[in-house]
Amino acid sequence: MQERFMKLIENFNHLIEQIAEKEFAEKWRVDVNDGSVAFGSARENWALSIPFMKKKKVSFKDIYKIYDESIPKEERQKWVWENAALYEVVLDMAVKHLPNPLEAQKYRIPKIWHGDADSEFGKSLLNCDKNGELAFVVTRIVIDSRSGKEVSAGRLYSGTMKSGMDVYFNNAKKAGKIQQVLVYNGIKPEQLESVPAGNVLAISGVDVDVGETITQKEQTSFEEIKHIFQPVITKSIEVVKTQDLPKLIEILRKVSKEDPSIKISINEETGESLLSGMGELHLEIIENRIKTEKGLEVKTSAPIVVYRESVLKSSAPSEGRSPNKHNSFFIKVEPLPQELFELIDKGDLSEGRIKKKSEQVTKVLSGIGWGADEIRNVKDVYKGNMLFDETRGEVHIGEVIEMVMDAFEMVMDQGPLSREPCMNLKVTLVDIKLHEDAIHRGPAQVYPAVRDAIKEAFKSASPILLEPLQVHMLEVPEALMGAASKLVGSKRGQLLDMKQEAGTMILEARLPVAEMIGWASDFRSATEGRGVSSLRDQSFERMPASIQPDVIKSIRDRKGLAENQ
Repeated sequence: MQERFMKLIENFNHLIEQIAEKEFAEKWRVDVNDGSVAFGSARENWALSIPFMKKKKVSFKDIYKIYDESIPKEERQKWVWENAALYEVVLDMAVKHLPNPLEAQKYRIPKIWHGDADSEFGKSLLNCDKNGELAFVVTRIVIDSRSGKEVSAGRLYSGTMKSGMDVYFNNAKKAGKIQQVLVYNGIKPEQLESVPAGNVLAISGVDVDVGETITQKEQTSFEEIKHIFQPVITKSIEVVKTQDLPKLIEILRKVSKEDPSIKISINEETGESLLSGMGELHLEIIENRIKTEKGLEVKTSAPIVVYRESVLKSSAPSEGRSPNKHNSFFIKVEPLPQELFELIDKGDLSEGRIKKKSEQVTKVLSGIGWGADEIRNVKDVYKGNMLFDETRGEVHIGEVIEMVMDAFEMVMDQGPLSREPCMNLKVTLVDIKLHEDAIHRGPAQVYPAVRDAIKEAFKSASPILLEPLQVHMLEVPEALMGAASKLVGSKRGQLLDMKQEAGTMILEARLPVAEMIGWASDFRSATEGRGVSSLRDQSFERMPASIQPDVIKSIRDRKGLAENQ
């Protein structure tokens, strides 16, 4: 066990060396001897670190008594509280090893806030100035179990948060008022009149999302909080009793705020609600929480895998004509260059419509060698796809470009193959012919023309379906390695790596999500309950051509799509 722990610590430090900047690589290393590593059990509420063991004069041998059932449970719990309390060890670690905000913000802020560092607001952020303008970022939404109201927790980077303060929500573009200011004493929130910069705190009385930047007047927002993995499994969820439908809609909205990695799609007219998460187990946990914590009886469908649509090559321009035959849009579709996709994926190139010259877009794209004309053509960055406008000399383009972007986003949300979202597409408006009279080029004419042009171009560019793949780290006893490997092979999976550590085999396997329905029970059975499977990475990759037609047909059948839809 000791050998295994030391290997884990060594691997962690190696990871820090790889990703940390040079000035922090050594500082951020952890060491058992200085108390930056602790061992414990959240279930049993105990923890130990080397400095703490010396202070309390306890050893790992003493921990055995926690699990000795011949000792009364109350006596064991009392011993833990007095000699190895988890909260005390963790708090000691935080005090000794976490950086002082006054120092940390000087290197944190340039990484997470991209406004003017020389402005008064920028200086307040860098200096963690409690007398500066307010800057609070929401990192978590908690629903109070007693009142049912939202509490928004986060870090205060500048200024002083006060009860009753008028504030501005920069992402939502609206004003609000702080009702209460809270700090947590363990899990118990305690109300204060004010809290200065540098603290982690919570506020009530505001309706915001995770990632919101709260200031006193409009300012540049902090960068978007992005989750590592996208939802790849969907279930439909409905109430057992029809009269509970409004309650379900409200609960789902709260759940999506508490866990932003869950995506909720609600059709209030039909009552259909879709719950999308990172895996089958993730959705099962949310479903159980709705039943137990929220007290609502629900039923769910079988898991549905989320796919993506893309293309392999560039199409010729396709013409889309408006229903009145007076307007034409010529559009081509091609794979998005890898360097652009990576910029979007990393968050360097922000998503959104570009209605005027954007300094951020100009800076990022000029950094990869783009000229001013190419940059000017970028009109929309949407869910890993981009729209370009290469038209020249059309005087009415400004009147229809918003509708073109609307139609582009519609097709990106529901691709031509099977109405699955599109990914990695570069869509270019090459030419355009518009009627002189504005009444003949309204939404009813522009939307279908642009959609048709994109779809036809897409179909002629070697369309493909991308399936979600996950890389899992599998830890199994040596004797059961064969069973684990056989299971991976039966799931269309691929073993990427294999190594041995202190009697345990660690396998790295890449598996299609479509084959992982029921994975938890299958893996538990194959490893006799002694294996551990953890998600390491996720990607969308081209589906084998041999199974693509059948998968597309099954998706279309499930959605009830006719041949020409």
